[in-house]
Amino acid sequence: MRVLRRGDAGPEVAEIRSMLAALDLLPNGDASDGNGFFDAAVEHAVRAFQQRRGLITDGIVGPATYRALRGSSYHLGSRPLAYLVSSPVHGDDVFALQERLTELGYDAGRPDGGFGPQTEGALRNFQRDYGLVVDGICGPSTVRALRQLSPRARGGRPVFLREQEQVRRAGPRLRGKRIVIDPGHGGADSGVVVAGLREADIAWDLARRLEGRMKATGMEALISRGPTHSPSETDRARFANDAGADLFLSLHNDGNRSPYAQGVASFHFGTGNGTTSTVGELLAGYIQRELAARTGMLDCRTHPKTWEIFTRTRCPAVRVEIGYLTNPDDRRRLSDPAFRDVVAEGILVAVKRLYLLGENDQPTGTFTFADVLAHELAKAE
Repeated sequence: MRVLRRGDAGPEVAEIRSMLAALDLLPNGDASDGNGFFDAAVEHAVRAFQQRRGLITDGIVGPATYRALRGSSYHLGSRPLAYLVSSPVHGDDVFALQERLTELGYDAGRPDGGFGPQTEGALRNFQRDYGLVVDGICGPSTVRALRQLSPRARGGRPVFLREQEQVRRAGPRLRGKRIVIDPGHGGADSGVVVAGLREADIAWDLARRLEGRMKATGMEALISRGPTHSPSETDRARFANDAGADLFLSLHNDGNRSPYAQGVASFHFGTGNGTTSTVGELLAGYIQRELAARTGMLDCRTHPKTWEIFTRTRCPAVRVEIGYLTNPDDRRRLSDPAFRDVVAEGILVAVKRLYLLGENDQPTGTFTFADVLAHELAKAE
């Protein structure tokens, strides 16, 4: 489908209006108005939907927003569900299935609303254990069985507790940990550009500074793109998955119509209803606190999101929005290489804190790169 925004018209917009009306985000009368026009009311409704679903709140209907809108019309049992390689199935019914399987103790993977091979495997195991036809298809008999059984856990937490256990088993040393650093945008996609300062260039420079520090500790640091390339979110996630990454760190800057918008914010996978990546949330918190303490930037806190970069990566992932290029003070800081060194050190220390799990830790903002290296050497002896 084509990307739809304010000012567009046609049958695709009429479909969007109808779906928004079904969600009570537009009056029903507006949906039936045959002009199919994308006006301010539709943009406001799209933003409200995106905010509710943890999507990027831009008021534009792109592939991710359209898929979420279509998926919102399904509930568990309203259609058969199966793993289709050529035409992947997405929807609220898939999300409900994943959460239900997880509550029953099956590893359906991260609840992301996409029916993939891990969800199919968990479904087949459930069918086998409960004497159902093992076909990997969630039809009426499987839905009935899912509803009849009492859950072993609530809230989808077992999936993410496994993440936490993997971090604990990995130990406090950074050596050997494989981290994918993802500088946002790239190539023809400059990201936010203000006064000649390009988000893509800042992200690339930050990635290289962070890469150097990580390699000095013995970590395997991989950058998701080259200086002139801009992979899709799917390709970036695939790069991390193929590399077998332990963590995924996406680096961005922000922009806003208001020059007063400023500060640093961190994001991790989470649906906003209690389902969240335990390790992703923990790492986002460490990064947020370190950067706010070290840079003095406004603390815009951590936020759960269902962005594609989170739903498609198999490892814990965090995205950091470091300052607003549209804010004069943030822009001045970001243009200073010494400031970018401070940011790189803060992110490295946050990763170290994650693996320390509270042992031999130091107050926020006081742990240095030299401390990290000394700790690595001490553990090696």
